[in-house]
Amino acid sequence: MRQNKSSARIPVSVIIVTKNEEKAIVQCLENLSHFNEVIVVDSQSEDRTVAIARKIGVRVYDFIWNGQYPKKRQWCLEHLDLQHDWVFFVDADEIVTDEVVQDISQLFKHGDPVEAGFFIGADYLWKGQLLSHGLKNNKLVLLDRRRIEFPVIDDLDLEGMGEIEGHYQPVLKPAFSGDGIGQLKGKILHHIDESKNWEKRHQRYAKWEAGMNAKDAWPLDPLPWRAFLKRVFRAIPMRHIAAFLHCYLLKLGFLDGFNGFDFALSRARYYRMISSVSASKKDEARIF
Repeated sequence: MRQNKSSARIPVSVIIVTKNEEKAIVQCLENLSHFNEVIVVDSQSEDRTVAIARKIGVRVYDFIWNGQYPKKRQWCLEHLDLQHDWVFFVDADEIVTDEVVQDISQLFKHGDPVEAGFFIGADYLWKGQLLSHGLKNNKLVLLDRRRIEFPVIDDLDLEGMGEIEGHYQPVLKPAFSGDGIGQLKGKILHHIDESKNWEKRHQRYAKWEAGMNAKDAWPLDPLPWRAFLKRVFRAIPMRHIAAFLHCYLLKLGFLDGFNGFDFALSRARYYRMISSVSASKKDEARIF
């Protein structure tokens, strides 16, 4: 990991949660030397993820999930001996750009921010092409662990459920419910590697999400307008078609050429999986 000796490092603890990420971990760590602390939390990788991270010079913690809450990210917030209360979660398949580094550096230039956390957007790298349009990811990944936590939800009995928090955001702790949440301008690059069992992984995600929908177990998004839009989208019939049209037409994915179409189609495939699982569960319920 390159050392940044020209200025003081950013007083934020970066946490990367991993499992079998030897192909991605070097590039992920490359632009994180600007931060004062970088930690990898690994779930018994069977490849060289841990060896590579240690060789680069970052601390590595082993994580073994006990099947209960807290799950992996909240466990990190509660149990790691961190140098800072401000935490930046980065996935191994993400690249933190210079723009994001600069944005975060400016936030801490005169002490801790007033806000409790910040959303950071991500542009997708799909089949080697940076997509300029279409769906954009946006996650609350820069947060003050004193004021923000990952909620406990009713999903431990759901098929497809895993050790890490699912497709929902962390939330403000009740004592800090009035604190603000900001949005950074810079964007992370999210590299999607279809070679990593895309179909199998998304079938598992779909089973979990279908179960979450059936239970209505979703926590509220920390921003009310986002929570409203998500609830509306979950109620839309033929969601896979809506997802495709949103990504390809409304968000101008067609301007990215064939890969823009292919990416929008992948979104449709995923929501079609969820619908198929839900329909199958309903048929089983009728039989029994």
